[in-house]
Amino acid sequence: MTAMNYARTPAGQVGQLVRAPKTSELIAAQLRRQIVRGVVKPGEKLPPETQLMEQFGVSRPTIREAFRILETERLIAVRPGSRGGAQVVVPDLTVATRYVGLLLQLQGTTIDDVYEARMIAEPACAGLLARRRTEQDLADLAAVVAEIESVIESAIESAAGTTAAGTTDGRAPDPALWSRLTHRFHELIMQRSGNQTLALQGAVLHDIVATHTELRVSRSFDRAESPERFRRAVKAYKKLVTLIEARDADGATRLWRSHMDSAGTYLLKDDLRDKPVVELFT
Repeated sequence: MTAMNYARTPAGQVGQLVRAPKTSELIAAQLRRQIVRGVVKPGEKLPPETQLMEQFGVSRPTIREAFRILETERLIAVRPGSRGGAQVVVPDLTVATRYVGLLLQLQGTTIDDVYEARMIAEPACAGLLARRRTEQDLADLAAVVAEIESVIESAIESAAGTTAAGTTDGRAPDPALWSRLTHRFHELIMQRSGNQTLALQGAVLHDIVATHTELRVSRSFDRAESPERFRRAVKAYKKLVTLIEARDADGATRLWRSHMDSAGTYLLKDDLRDKPVVELFT
């Protein structure tokens, strides 16, 4: 029978019953701490089952249950056989991304809600990046901007070749490519800000933001004005890189807040604004 403990409220009153952790959970917690602290590094193996059984004074099924817990968390990969065992793996960000995305979907979170969070975090990251940037950061940002600009100009040149045929197809970049490249620029701002918490926040929202941007661009952009719209975006990117290079943190924060506010007006101007996140993936 599972042991039960009583929890007490701040007033000292007996509260509801709280389940005591199972032995396998306690063992998993101890092994998890070793992994997180780097005692056992990615690529290395945890001690063999027999050694852990002796160490903790438990049976083989208990050790295997602890392994299953860590395997579910994607901290280890268990391979059978004499040369197998529990090997520590590199943490996979997609696990957190998938889980957070699922929570947002289950809670009925809207695209507007997600964008509001980015409006708070990303301009702050632009300012942090301006203070802490390296030459490599500048080079990586400039490379993405150059690629985006090349994609826009190629699309416009392609359109020029079809004008005589009476069509304007191709005047805007491919939505998937545009979304991937522009989101890469936004990712760099958060990843290189020097704040790991904010960088992780941006990463877990990647699929939601990228999917929404691609959908918005592909379904309702104005073909007649699309070249200028996309060029204005690139102009803002270039100006931000200049401010970051000059280490103008306040200027970078203001510019990026203004740019995201303008972009939000476009991205959220129709029914997509109140669309639940879950509908993006159905």
